[in-house]
Amino acid sequence: MNTTLKGKRIAILAENGFEQAELTEPKKALEEAGAQVDVVSPAEGKIKGWNKTDWGDEVPVDVPLTGASANDYNALVLPGGVMNPDKLRVNETALRFVRGFFEAGKPVAAICHGPWTLINAGVARGRKMTSFASIRVDLENAGVEWVDQEVVVDHGLVTSRKPDDLPAFNRKMIEEFAEGRHAEQRELAGAAR
Repeated sequence: MNTTLKGKRIAILAENGFEQAELTEPKKALEEAGAQVDVVSPAEGKIKGWNKTDWGDEVPVDVPLTGASANDYNALVLPGGVMNPDKLRVNETALRFVRGFFEAGKPVAAICHGPWTLINAGVARGRKMTSFASIRVDLENAGVEWVDQEVVVDHGLVTSRKPDDLPAFNRKMIEEFAEGRHAEQRELAGAAR
């Protein structure tokens, strides 16, 4: 087992309707790198994934969002899917949780539609990011420099477009999470508000 992330605790924030591969594959990669990974959710018990064109598997919720704090984690992952971030971006508790990582300079990785939540959390402005193509204009309207690349890293923020990008996303996510806090992450979070 790779021990790159040994001693690190990572949160994956998700709701029902997360894109299945975008939660399960990063979780597996993080665990293989030695991290403890918790699925954090506003939902209790289990959440159900979306597998490309239909409902997928259920995943256990390790920590209810109401009992989670960014202080308890070293980094955050935001999987995509359409339903998942659409629910999270209107949940004030989820937005506070996300902001906590940026305010502390902790690394964050978001894929597909996951960056929608970053817009509503007020931490997107001034960043260079990628995403699923259909939310490009949303990100640009929020002040993001959007690029069409498989993975983009901007001062501790890792973004990718879709499940096909997961190998590159996982590599960069682990690299940034191993580096730890990024002072620029905190500065940019303050400037975005």
